[in-house]
Amino acid sequence: MILDQLVWPLTWVLAALVLGPYLLAVLDGLVARSLGPTRGPGIWLAPLSRGAWWLIQHTNVTEAPDGRAWRLAPALYLALAAGGLALVPWSRTWVATDIATSLVLWGSIEALATVVIFLQGWSANTHLTLVGAYRYVALGLSYILISMFVLIGVALPAESLALTQVITSQQELWNVLRQPLGLPLFLIVGLAITFRGPFNLADSTDLAGGTSADVSGAQRLVWEFARSAMLVAFSGIATTAFLGGWLGPWLPGPLWVAFKMLAVLALLAWLGPAFARITPERCVSLMWVVLLPLAFVDLIWAGVEALL
Repeated sequence: MILDQLVWPLTWVLAALVLGPYLLAVLDGLVARSLGPTRGPGIWLAPLSRGAWWLIQHTNVTEAPDGRAWRLAPALYLALAAGGLALVPWSRTWVATDIATSLVLWGSIEALATVVIFLQGWSANTHLTLVGAYRYVALGLSYILISMFVLIGVALPAESLALTQVITSQQELWNVLRQPLGLPLFLIVGLAITFRGPFNLADSTDLAGGTSADVSGAQRLVWEFARSAMLVAFSGIATTAFLGGWLGPWLPGPLWVAFKMLAVLALLAWLGPAFARITPERCVSLMWVVLLPLAFVDLIWAGVEALL
């Protein structure tokens, strides 16, 4: 009983937290090689080499930073990613955090991520990091609203805010088919909250790294690891909400969840560099004028489908 309710779920959460960012880095390497020749170690060793390089770098110290907050922000972001992974049901009984309002808790994790990202940029007390932080805050509300509408849509057919019930409601038809707008919108939110690909505005090159402009050493390693871990958590929630979670023939439920999460990660790794980065002004317009109304359409679609 203890193994099913605590030990095994935590084991899968820790495995996803450790292996997920590594596999994402490998997938990023594969995508980079498909776009052109690259130098350096092989794709399997490149993430380890990069991490070791960050670890031995000298730690920057800016003028009059909020040192405690600056050191705490990467750890808090990683903790939020771990909290998101703890919500993922690996089977009917293997859920590290099985509560009746797990969808609401995930929404709070998204909101707190905005606070932590702003804290990362503000605490360094330099202008580029602060601009990156304010850029993210200017867009963060739209990300959260899009995610909220989409996740309410998957809660309607389940008649529950529990992720386990959301999976159970997909036994006959996965939500990716029932609500075709939901998964694409949610994946865009995942890229935006982890500021990857076209939505890399908080840590963009025009700001010399943005919120991470003055971060180096072990602190930078934890920050980059946390960004990847948050995307892994997004892939877990996407798998749960839209791809049926543990549902599937022949294989055990946890393996189905792992395979689906890996497929979502591969898609996100490909989508990141597939599109050019847009300007902050166009991103604001895209979120509020295009994607947010589409999320509302998805919610209406889900409500009508639930009534019928």
